[in-house]
Amino acid sequence: MFSDPQFWVAVAFIAFIGAVFNPIRKVVTNNLDSQIKQIKERIEEAENLKNETQITLSKIKQRQKDVKNEIENIYEEAKNKINHLEANAETKLKEQIEKREILAKEKIEQLTRDANNTIQEYITFTAIEATINLLQEKMNENEKQKILDISISELGSVLKN
Repeated sequence: MFSDPQFWVAVAFIAFIGAVFNPIRKVVTNNLDSQIKQIKERIEEAENLKNETQITLSKIKQRQKDVKNEIENIYEEAKNKINHLEANAETKLKEQIEKREILAKEKIEQLTRDANNTIQEYITFTAIEATINLLQEKMNENEKQKILDISISELGSVLKN
């Protein structure tokens, strides 16, 4: 066996394979280790990006909630302001209507008084004219003079008082 050249070729082949395999194994192992390290770094980077993305997403969702609440608050404030303005407008409108009703009533009362005064003046004027016409038609000159004298004496006594 030790004298057989095939045995020594096999031993040399195994030694050669062992001598060549060890550095190749180290190179392959180093290469695989560096690739594993790169993959781990990429995985860590992806996890960091995922965490940052989740944080950013949660911030965006919180901001959306805040904006939504702010919009609801603005809406409520606007609604309350509109209700307040409507109430004020209604109150002012009622006040204006009441004032106009009062003015209209006062105008109607004034027109009624003016009409009554005009009617009374007309009645008085007509009564005086009718009285004058009756007195002129029915009285003679002596009676007229008598009434005139009595009126003058009464006027004198009225003026003294």
